[in-house]
Amino acid sequence: MEPLIFDTGPLSHFARIESLEVLRIIAGERRCIVPEAVVAELRRGVQQDSRIQAVLEAGWIEKRDAPADDELAAYAMFASRLVSGDRNIGDAAVLALAKTLPGQAVIDDRIAHRIGTREGVSCTRTLAFLCDGIRSNMLTLDDVSDLADELIATDYHLPFGPGEFVKWAEENDLATSQPDESEL
Repeated sequence: MEPLIFDTGPLSHFARIESLEVLRIIAGERRCIVPEAVVAELRRGVQQDSRIQAVLEAGWIEKRDAPADDELAAYAMFASRLVSGDRNIGDAAVLALAKTLPGQAVIDDRIAHRIGTREGVSCTRTLAFLCDGIRSNMLTLDDVSDLADELIATDYHLPFGPGEFVKWAEENDLATSQPDESEL
């Protein structure tokens, strides 16, 4: 099973709603890894919300320190297309690690997801990951609806408003079949 390479957004928002364990449960036996750029972003996030510290202390999330040469080359390629100032550094690092391990990037940024997919990186969005949890009977529609509402309250961008997950999932047949990532 390929490992999951998490971006900052999913981890920090799940920590802010104190539901980080949900991601671990859905991940199952898969390794969960964050590159050093994501660790740095999480550390900065702790300054705004101390609940994010839970991500840095989670024993099930591997913190990857020194990137290998092939990962650095992949990072340079993704960074040239994504990074602007100090924005999207974590996205580029996640895609580089997912490409070189290989692993599956859990990344929600639309542009990073599109670039990663075009470059042959296995990518999933948080919402698709949660729908996987429904299909594998780890979560219910109501569980994910409650999580989605809590995420929306933390300004997490989802393609529906509060209380609309179940309707949206049924309209898009996402809780019973493999989602089309473009729908998420």
